[in-house]
Amino acid sequence: MNIKRIPIPKIEDPRGNLSVIEKEVVPFDIKRVYYLYDVPAGAERGGHAHIQQRECLIALSGSFDVILNDGKAEETVTLNKPFEGLLINEGIWRELKNFSSGSVCLVVASDVFEEADYIRDFQAFLDSKA
Repeated sequence: MNIKRIPIPKIEDPRGNLSVIEKEVVPFDIKRVYYLYDVPAGAERGGHAHIQQRECLIALSGSFDVILNDGKAEETVTLNKPFEGLLINEGIWRELKNFSSGSVCLVVASDVFEEADYIRDFQAFLDSKA
């Protein structure tokens, strides 16, 4: 599957840790950053694939599951470390579930929002892989 866990540099300090995302951390130019928070219990996010956009998801706080599908196989990745990102390349369906209370999901993206880049219907996604 075209995904990869990537380490985010962590500077440890007795006063609190610091992590930095610079151009060497993600393999694309960052065009958009957004975050999900206050996700109600049982709610799901995602439910789409991108045609060209690449993203790196990071659990800044708490945890959540990322269910990934490349049209052939499905894999679940749990994110729960603010110093680890999940690189999701183009053409991967993603669903985010099981958000813990107080969780925050940061998304670093390779492009600005463009509705035409989204595949929001799972069957259409599978058909595009056939």
